[in-house]
Amino acid sequence: MEYNTEREHLIIPEYGRHVQKMIAHATNLKDKTKQQKCVNAIIAFMGQRNTHLRDIKDFTHKLWDHLFIMSDFKIDVPSPYPKPEREKLAARPEKMSYPKQKIRFPFYGVNIEKMVAYAMQMEDGELKETMAGMIANHMKKDYICWNKAFVDDDTILKHLNQLSEGKVKTHTDFKLIDDKDIQKPRTYKKLKKKGKNYKHRGPKRR
Repeated sequence: MEYNTEREHLIIPEYGRHVQKMIAHATNLKDKTKQQKCVNAIIAFMGQRNTHLRDIKDFTHKLWDHLFIMSDFKIDVPSPYPKPEREKLAARPEKMSYPKQKIRFPFYGVNIEKMVAYAMQMEDGELKETMAGMIANHMKKDYICWNKAFVDDDTILKHLNQLSEGKVKTHTDFKLIDDKDIQKPRTYKKLKKKGKNYKHRGPKRR
């Protein structure tokens, strides 16, 4: 019995071992005419086996690139597209810079701070107060989801005042969303406990 661990490494596993064996056969052909015909047949077969690539722009170009890659760039036949470069494929992407923005209240997140910053630029009036109420309700939901506990409404309004430097305020008659209307996230332990205690109850025997 031959195990996969003992076989040749699959360069692109999505095409399977048979395609890689066909490409290896084409690579070893000395006759350039036969090699070209073999490669064209392999490209057609690869397209039939991976029809999802047809939804991708220039999918035939991608098939040719994959063929050269799976041959370890040893196949030397005319291609309708520029051959991929080994150096570019092996090159590592540039390191992304980590965002250094400091969040004042982590449980609200950066989006709340962006919303507050936008509201601070608004003109005073009914629209700004409505915006403030929407932000305050989101803040309360985020707070409860993060801490999994109830929170005093005055705390939310105090935090809103701190984030906006006193420039974003709700209407005097505004009331925050009720705690009962906020669905708390169900923790894994609670779900596990519920599943463990659940028992199927069939029909009662008489």
